[in-house]
Amino acid sequence: MKEDSYNTKLSLNQQPAGSQQMCRTIEEDALAVDHHVDMSSSTSDNLNLIPPLNFAIVDNGIFRSGFPDSANFSFLQTLKLTSIIYLCPEPYPEANTEFLKSDGIKLFQFGIESYKEPFVNIPGDTIREALRLVLDVRNHPVLIHCNRGKHRTGCLVGCLRKLQRWCLSSVFDEYQRFAAAKARVSDQSGECSVLHRIN
Repeated sequence: MKEDSYNTKLSLNQQPAGSQQMCRTIEEDALAVDHHVDMSSSTSDNLNLIPPLNFAIVDNGIFRSGFPDSANFSFLQTLKLTSIIYLCPEPYPEANTEFLKSDGIKLFQFGIESYKEPFVNIPGDTIREALRLVLDVRNHPVLIHCNRGKHRTGCLVGCLRKLQRWCLSSVFDEYQRFAAAKARVSDQSGECSVLHRIN
C-alpha cells in the first residue's frame, strides 16, 4: 500500500456542564486510503490471519473481540473496519494507533473501569452513548473490544441484544459463553438494570 499523508485530530465529545467525559475520539482523515485487501495471495499468507481473542460476529457489520495486537492486524484488515469502539480507560498502544492510521479506522474510546467488586454500577449513560455509535451504520463495519472481550464488551453487546428484542435468558446465555467461569453476577445485575432502561 502506498504511503499517504494523514491529518490526525483528537477531539472530546461535548458533554453537559459538570458531566464526565464519556468518549474520546481519534479520527484519522486520510487523503486516500486504499481499503482493498488482496485475498488471492498464497495459502501461507492466509494462515497468518489470526483473529483476536474471543472474536465473534455480533451482527451484520458488527464484531466483538478482546484487545487486538499486531498478530491480529492482517485479520482485521479483511474486515475492512470503519471504526473501533474501545471500552477501557488505558491509552491505545502506539502500534495499534499506527494500524488505525494506515487503514483509515476511527477509534471511539469509552473509559469504563474494570471492577472485581460486586454491586458496581455499570455507567448507563456511557453504555447508551456507545450503543448510539454501534447502531449508526456510518460506523460499520465496527469492532467492539475491551481487554479480554468478556465483561465490558459483553455488557454492551447485551444491551444491543435487548434492542434487538432478545429475551433476557438468551442475552445472559451469550454473555456467559464469552465470560465462561468468570461471569460476574455484578455485571449481569448491572447489565439487567441498564437493559431495563433501554427501550
